[in-house]
Amino acid sequence: MDTMSLVIASILILIPLFISYKEHLGIEKEVLISILRAIIQLTIVGYLLDVIFKLKKPIFIIALVLVMVTNAALNTKKRGQGIDNVVKISFISILVATFLTISVLVISQAIEFTPNEIIPVAGMVVSNSMVAVGLAYRNLNNSFRVKRDEVEVKLSLGADIKEASKEILRESIKGAIIPTVDSAKTLGIVSLPGMMTGLILGGASPLLAIKFQIMVTFMLLSSVSIVTMMSVYLSYKSFFNERKQLNIY
Repeated sequence: MDTMSLVIASILILIPLFISYKEHLGIEKEVLISILRAIIQLTIVGYLLDVIFKLKKPIFIIALVLVMVTNAALNTKKRGQGIDNVVKISFISILVATFLTISVLVISQAIEFTPNEIIPVAGMVVSNSMVAVGLAYRNLNNSFRVKRDEVEVKLSLGADIKEASKEILRESIKGAIIPTVDSAKTLGIVSLPGMMTGLILGGASPLLAIKFQIMVTFMLLSSVSIVTMMSVYLSYKSFFNERKQLNIY
């Protein structure tokens, strides 16, 4: 795709702007800002990756992945309002999930430890983990509020905070993982995912693209499960005070 083709394709942006204007949604400014941010951020990342790909040094790969994880952790702060050390918990959870997933892929030789393979794969793992963590925090906040009386009854009967929260923790983890599971169910039937589509557009064999997409599906299910479980179990204690009482008001 050349620059002119991209400029012509940008006409598509007029559609959401028109719909927002016609339906009085008031999101024209947000749409324009998101477009500008996307263009600027992607351009910067593109030049940065071009430099890193040429250097081919592990330290730069690791540094960029850490930057991704840090930004993802910071972006979960809003969803985790009220949770102590939420950014730290998110960072540790996403980092562990990313490290374990990438390690398995490299050891199995599904991918090589090179910038052009590690960075795109890590980006997918980190972004999906970030979304899962956000869902987990939202589920925790909502469930503790809705089931406050149930939790307090269990505490009054002598249950510790983990036992009293067991059902909430289970539901929060399940609720954060289910979207990824549902997405996996529709692969190839409802949608052709980004990895597969990108490879096919790049001229790769559809069968090769399928193999990579299956690998991506495995790694996302694994990373989302790990990051969700860790973030939930590391954060649920924030909903209780030192006297083991719920501190939600």
